[in-house]
Amino acid sequence: MLRGLRYLWALPVTLIGVLVALVSRGSGGTLQRVEGVLEVAGGWPAWVLRRGFPFSGAVAALTLGHVVVGVSLNALTATRAHERAHVRQFERWGVLLLVLYPLAGLLAWVRGGNPYRDNFFEREARAVESAARLS
Repeated sequence: MLRGLRYLWALPVTLIGVLVALVSRGSGGTLQRVEGVLEVAGGWPAWVLRRGFPFSGAVAALTLGHVVVGVSLNALTATRAHERAHVRQFERWGVLLLVLYPLAGLLAWVRGGNPYRDNFFEREARAVESAARLS
């Protein structure tokens, strides 16, 4: 039951991710389900990820609820531990993460850090990624 509540809490953002997945599939991308998460590789969204975003630049993958969008299947495999940390963040914070994440970046910047690298949510995901590499 708790797992169902986590999916429900993240559902509004997951639905955005599903729309991105449909765009990806319609533009030549691939979809796969791994450990309860829809992973999307390639297509037009991959082009957007390669072009990058303000503050972060190009990224290999991006998480939207229970959907992870990556530039390729290899990128999804390489970033899986990091992106699963973001999935858990969406399970914890739900749609609020769409506001909290940029606020955390702004706070990092105000403190003299990098809005992406020093963002609390990214630091947490990198810590999970590092721990996964050690095990």
